[in-house]
Amino acid sequence: MRVKTSVPRKKRKKKLLKQTKGFWGQRKNVFRRSKETLLRAMAYSYRDRKTKKRTLRSLWIIRINAALRKEGLNYSKFIHSLKLNKIELDRKILAELAMNHPDKFKQLISKIH
Repeated sequence: MRVKTSVPRKKRKKKLLKQTKGFWGQRKNVFRRSKETLLRAMAYSYRDRKTKKRTLRSLWIIRINAALRKEGLNYSKFIHSLKLNKIELDRKILAELAMNHPDKFKQLISKIH
């Protein structure tokens, strides 16, 4: 007996085309183009989830360093003195303090010195 795959095939195509909704030109409605584009898009999204972590960490470091420069310190000495004083705050929290709570950040700096 011959197996007909029309229902599963249609379901598979429909699922893929739903994921490519909003893409430009044939990339959203032609199955072959959609499949190529979606594979590439998923590869980029996987790669960029990793890159995002690096980018955010560097942003936090820049913000911390900018706040420290106003106080006459630099980033590397500040982080070193945090470790010596056994203060375990990550860079995300330090950047948050530096940006949104400068008075508390100054208190932290005064504890270290």
